[in-house]
Amino acid sequence: MTNNIDSLFRNADPIVIEILNKALSEKEVSAKEGLELYKTEGIEFHLVGLVANELRKRRVGNTVSYVVNRNINFTNVCIKQCGFCAFSRDFREEEGYFLPTEEIVRRAKEAHSLGATEVCIQAGLPPDMEGDVYENICREIKKEIPDIHIHGFSPEEILYGATRSNVSITEFLKRMKEAGVDTLPGTSAEILDQKLRDKISPGRITVKEWEEVIKGAHKIGINTTSTMMFGHLETLEQRVNHIVKLREIQKETGGFTEFVPLNFVHTEAPMYKHQLHEGIQQGGSGNDVLLTHAVARIMFNNSIDNIQMSWVKEGQKMSQLLLMWGANDFGGTLMNESISTSAGSEYGQLIRPKEIRRMAREIGRIPAERNTQYKILKKFEEGNESEEGLDKITDYSQFGSYAELIKINEFRYKNPREK
Repeated sequence: MTNNIDSLFRNADPIVIEILNKALSEKEVSAKEGLELYKTEGIEFHLVGLVANELRKRRVGNTVSYVVNRNINFTNVCIKQCGFCAFSRDFREEEGYFLPTEEIVRRAKEAHSLGATEVCIQAGLPPDMEGDVYENICREIKKEIPDIHIHGFSPEEILYGATRSNVSITEFLKRMKEAGVDTLPGTSAEILDQKLRDKISPGRITVKEWEEVIKGAHKIGINTTSTMMFGHLETLEQRVNHIVKLREIQKETGGFTEFVPLNFVHTEAPMYKHQLHEGIQQGGSGNDVLLTHAVARIMFNNSIDNIQMSWVKEGQKMSQLLLMWGANDFGGTLMNESISTSAGSEYGQLIRPKEIRRMAREIGRIPAERNTQYKILKKFEEGNESEEGLDKITDYSQFGSYAELIKINEFRYKNPREK
C-alpha cells in the first residue's frame, strides 16, 4: 500500500517520467513519446496534466485570454458531403440559405457596436459560385468597418475560391489579403492523414492542398490558426502525427497563432447517425479531451504558445478544467454558432465576456481580452470592471439562431444558374 506522496511518484512509470522530464527541460517530445503520454492512466495521467499546466504557465503566465467576436456562417449550401458535417445542405434542399452581402455587413456592424474586434466568416461551398464572392464580402465589410479584423475563409474555401476564379492558390490568397482578409482559420484540417480523410470526407481538400494554402498564407503575411478534429475514427498515432505535421509547418513558417483541439460532436453527424463506419466513436471521453489538450501543450512547447479550448463543444465546466490541463485561451464570444450547434452541441451560441472573466477568476486566473493576433487589449486584474457592449445583452434572440435561419424565405438559397 502507498503511504505517502513520495511513494506515489516513485511508483510512476519511469518511461513516462523520462518523457515529462524531457518536456520540462524544454526539449522536443517526439510522436512516439507523445503516444506514450496519450496512453497514460492513474498517477501518470495526472502527471501529464501537471506538466502541461506548468508549461502553460511558463509560456503565457496566468492569463486566460478571449476575443470578442461574431461568427457569420453566410451559407450552409455545399457541394461536399462530409461525414462529420450536419451543417451543410444540398442546393436542392428547402433548408439551404445564403445571406446577401448587406446582411453579412449588418451582422458585422452589429457585432462591432457591441465591442467585437473580429468577425469570423466561414461557410459551405455553394455550386456555381462566382469567383469574387469572398473578396466582395471582405471589401464591403471593410468599407463599413475599416478596423474590424476579418478572420475568415478556411483552406477549403480558399482552394474553392481559387478554383472558381481560375487562378493559383497563391494569387487568390493575395487577392483575399488585398480585399481585407487579416487571418485565416486553420479549419478543414480534421486529421491530416489522407487515407482517413478519404474515408470521412471523400473529395475534401487533400493534405497536400491544405498545407499549400496554409504555407502560402503564412508566406505572404497572413497568419492562421491550426486545428484537429478528434474522437471519431482516427487512431492515437494519427493524432500525434497530425500534431507533428503542424509543428513542422510552424518551424518553417512561424505563422500559427494557436492550436484548437475540436472534439467530434456525433449526435447529428451523418457518419455517426447512419453508422457509416464500423467502430465510429461518440467523440472523445472526458479523460481523452483532457489528454488531448495536455499532449498538445507538451508537444507544441517552444512552437505554438496558445492552446485554445472549444467551450461550444465542451461546455463551461469542462473548459475550466482544460485551463488546468494546458489550455490558456477561451476562444471567442461567437454570438452566432451554427456548425457545432447543427451537429448536436448543447452549449449555446453566445457567451458574454463577463462570464468568461468569472470562470477565469474561479480558478485563480487573470482574464484578459485579446485581439485575433493575441495582443492583450485589456487585463481585468481587479474584478471591478463595468459592464458594457455584449455584457449588457440579456436577450440572445436578437442574434437569431441556425434553426430559425434555415426557415427564413428571404435568405433561401437560389442557384445562380436559375436567376
